[in-house]
Amino acid sequence: MAELIAKSPCAGLLPVSVGGLSLSEEDLGALTSLAPFNDQEKGLSAALEAAHGMKLPAMGRSTGKAGNRAIWFGRDMALLAGPAPDPSLAEYAALTDQSDAWAVVRLEGEGAEDVLARLCPIDLRSKTFKRGHTARTELRHMMASVTRIGANSFQIMVFRSLAQTLAHDLKTAMEAVAARR
Repeated sequence: MAELIAKSPCAGLLPVSVGGLSLSEEDLGALTSLAPFNDQEKGLSAALEAAHGMKLPAMGRSTGKAGNRAIWFGRDMALLAGPAPDPSLAEYAALTDQSDAWAVVRLEGEGAEDVLARLCPIDLRSKTFKRGHTARTELRHMMASVTRIGANSFQIMVFRSLAQTLAHDLKTAMEAVAARR
């Protein structure tokens, strides 16, 4: 009988460094989608703050910090990243485990914005896309969640099945940016 071995989405693909840029896989812990029931956003936000120390994020924003973050994930949707959801949240929202569904990477270094400018159709420069801002956007030909987590660092999430494509596309863009420097 074959033995199955659990692997992360980017196993064997990352980390990658090009010039002053680095791309590494992130393990955010548990990933849980929070879909508030009708008119329960305020209750969910209060329960999330009481249980996990952060409010429900506004559109295009994230709350919390590394290891305990809530990310806006679309209309009437947030993603709790890090802790397992407190059971009290189920009173206000549908909770769905997404832990194995996403490939999560961190792009960082001087020029990270330039790398993403080659792949994303939105303005991710720091003057408009500040720390804690997040967007659901296209990344080349994939849909992604992009969150600025530092001055020169971004957290990027795509469906797990697209991990190899994500690593390839980001590495290619990193090489192009490094070649211009």
